[in-house]
Amino acid sequence: MKSKENLVFLGMMGSGKTSIGSLVAKELKLNFIDVDKVIEKELGLTIPKIFETKGEEYFRKFEEKITLKILKINSIVVSLGGGAFVNKVVRKEILKNHISFWLNWSNEILLNRIKNSKKRPLAFNSTENELIDLIKKRSNVYSESLYEIKCDKLSKKEIVRKILKNYETY
Repeated sequence: MKSKENLVFLGMMGSGKTSIGSLVAKELKLNFIDVDKVIEKELGLTIPKIFETKGEEYFRKFEEKITLKILKINSIVVSLGGGAFVNKVVRKEILKNHISFWLNWSNEILLNRIKNSKKRPLAFNSTENELIDLIKKRSNVYSESLYEIKCDKLSKKEIVRKILKNYETY
């Protein structure tokens, strides 16, 4: 791994960025950072509370600032928030200087994971069709990542193995 490169996980809410990212970090003996957790800690509020009290625009600006700051750290594994890669500035930085993995799941699996979540403000206030539109829109952007991991038929262990194999051949 070149000193500046980090492994960055992206995908929809509910795609397993945090659980897979932390497993990969453990395998590679690297530190793991979940951007959403850092944002919550910095602001002392949960993501839903930030959306509720400060709005999505405030959240997205803060998310960009924190994500870019985290990406300056060397040799770490990073889990992005679901919408972070949609941000052009963040996406450009990741594509230029880091190794990105899109954890791609079918709409059906994602919908089952996120539709009743109180922790995900965009899911909480959306209909199933709106969520499908969001998944489609974001998937177009996620497809720019360096690696796409189709997760539907894989166990966590198999997903991690696939990521490590891609990383080793990178």
